[in-house]
Amino acid sequence: MRRFGIVLIVAGVALPLTGCKADRASQQPSTIDSRVSDLPKADSPDPSPTPATPLEPAKDPQDKRPLIVCFGDSLTAGFGTEAGQTYPDYLQADLEALGYKYRVVNAGISGNTTKDGADRVDHIAAMKPAVVVVEFGGNDGLRGLRIDDSRTNLDKIVETLKRNGAKVVLAGITLPPDYGPDYIKQFNETYVLIAKKHQVPVLPFLLKGVFGVDGMMQRDRTHATAKGNKAVADNVLPLVAPLLKK
Repeated sequence: MRRFGIVLIVAGVALPLTGCKADRASQQPSTIDSRVSDLPKADSPDPSPTPATPLEPAKDPQDKRPLIVCFGDSLTAGFGTEAGQTYPDYLQADLEALGYKYRVVNAGISGNTTKDGADRVDHIAAMKPAVVVVEFGGNDGLRGLRIDDSRTNLDKIVETLKRNGAKVVLAGITLPPDYGPDYIKQFNETYVLIAKKHQVPVLPFLLKGVFGVDGMMQRDRTHATAKGNKAVADNVLPLVAPLLKK
């Protein structure tokens, strides 16, 4: 997604996105709108996708744990942080501490839009995950893409995953104020509408409690630091845990 300062669960880039403390699907778009005024303006594109980025780490054939796939853009990929410092890494540690025997897979690729996610969703579905945290949309918004197109893509992503047996959590983001109140309102409502249609839990603002907090964001004011990613995992956990079995 682009770098500006900033989003999915089913959860959307490096904006104040899109691209998880547990807000529920019943929350209204106004809970996102109130955050928009403090967001900085995007001034550079999000890191370009890296074709060599693995979507699934090497797996021990003896590892029979069900999968939780974190599917998204640079906010999921952990752009700008070291190995082991992404929010999926911290989510793995949190789940293990609570006694859940699942393997978390980071399927985030920097620069991805909802269209890229829709193009990749069949691969994710083929992994037969138990749960997928969908986080896309930030890059769409920063590029001013059509809201209807973003909604169509997110709808396809969630529908495909559910049809293949996965439970979905949708994670959203929001945009800087200079994108205009009408566009921002429609953008923010996208996550609530998709979550309501498919009856999936939603985290309206992935960076809740992270964006704008000292030590939580990188200098680009778009991507979380390692400390910020730990907080993002804390946001996501309450939406994911009820979907799991011990």
